[in-house]
Amino acid sequence: MATLTFETVRKLGLSLPGVTDGTAYGAPALKFDRKILACVPTNKSAEPDCIVVRIDFDHRARLLEQHPETYYITGHYERYPSVLVRLSAITQAGLSELLTQACAAVSAPRASQAVKSRHSKGM
Repeated sequence: MATLTFETVRKLGLSLPGVTDGTAYGAPALKFDRKILACVPTNKSAEPDCIVVRIDFDHRARLLEQHPETYYITGHYERYPSVLVRLSAITQAGLSELLTQACAAVSAPRASQAVKSRHSKGM
């Protein structure tokens, strides 16, 4: 399996509706609704050739348990809803699925807010 690069991440991410190209802390990033979806980690605790992807804590726990060779976390990232991904250990299909799930995780709070807003207005 060939190691993926951030260019692959970018290509897959930009194929998803609403995802834009950007930067986070000076590093390449993908954003959804101006929130970081995936980026090259800038903290020194991250391994080389990996990315950090935004997902919820429960999903992260499952990934870490089921695929520790692909997904990991360091102390710096523990408090954030994200997971570090070794690009050398994930397939393109797996990455595509993860980015799709990340979009859902990022958009879920917005959808939840819209529902709450409608209910508070008596709709």
